[in-house]
Amino acid sequence: MSDIFIAAPVPQRLLAPLAQLDAHVTVRESDTPITPAELKAGAANAEVLVVPLSTPVTADIIAAAPKLKLIANYGAGVDNLALDAAHQRGIQVVNTPGVSANAVAELTIALILAWSRRIPEGDQLMRGAGFQAWEPLFFLGHEIAGKTLGIVGLGAIGRSVAAKANALGMHVRYWQRHALSAADEASLNVQYAALDDLLAVSDFVSLHVPLVPGTHHLINAAKLIEMKPTSVLINVARGPVVDESALLTALQQKQLGGAALDVYEHEPQVTAGLKALPNVILTPHIGNATVEARDAMAGLIADNIVAYFNHQPLRYTV
Repeated sequence: MSDIFIAAPVPQRLLAPLAQLDAHVTVRESDTPITPAELKAGAANAEVLVVPLSTPVTADIIAAAPKLKLIANYGAGVDNLALDAAHQRGIQVVNTPGVSANAVAELTIALILAWSRRIPEGDQLMRGAGFQAWEPLFFLGHEIAGKTLGIVGLGAIGRSVAAKANALGMHVRYWQRHALSAADEASLNVQYAALDDLLAVSDFVSLHVPLVPGTHHLINAAKLIEMKPTSVLINVARGPVVDESALLTALQQKQLGGAALDVYEHEPQVTAGLKALPNVILTPHIGNATVEARDAMAGLIADNIVAYFNHQPLRYTV
């Protein structure tokens, strides 16, 4: 009988189909992150390994799992996996792209609105001293209608953000390695701009690129200087896409209006100093943390594991 090791609690949408397989399924039920030693022990006899995207699967762990044939990453990214080591062993790797695009896009818009209308600050005020009276100049924020949103990376998430931003009356520009056709741009109501130009004109800059060597510190000190002193940086992509030390300096020196971060360069740690800034919103990597998205992700993994045991082609192989 084959062993399936699942390194974190998962929805029943993933577990129920596995019960029909001729396999022994072990789920690590603790909510605390699994340690490398625990993961190595759990994967030692596994033919299938399921891990959340926050769990590194190193070459050392792969080497200690001689029966391993399939790694399923519970997440769209794969920067936590030693892909070269897996491929050298002939281990198939799958992930869960696409299905969480709407959830991440909704959070992106939520962060833009929360920052613009100072919602976290208002909540803290009301939990403390409260306010004295309605006044014409009290607690002013900004409307986002008519503002320019610059989207860095117009994949599934970026396109969903663009559609929502358009519905809210924002002007949308985008940058990625290759511009879309004129017809596609017209259908999405977006306009291509070189990255430097996008940074210079955008009121909000939202990051939606994968973490690959070419995007590490894509937003660094030099790029932050190009942004308007009133603009806001939104990162719901991967933490190391932003040089957080440079971001902190830019915010402290008022080179930038603010930031909203859902991911962090040294996750789960937050760069010292960011928490003290009132113009920064911090959320705990909840981009696709919706029941709908996590169930859809679980369904993709379950379908791939069932397909593997039935000797059928897998979807979303990396």
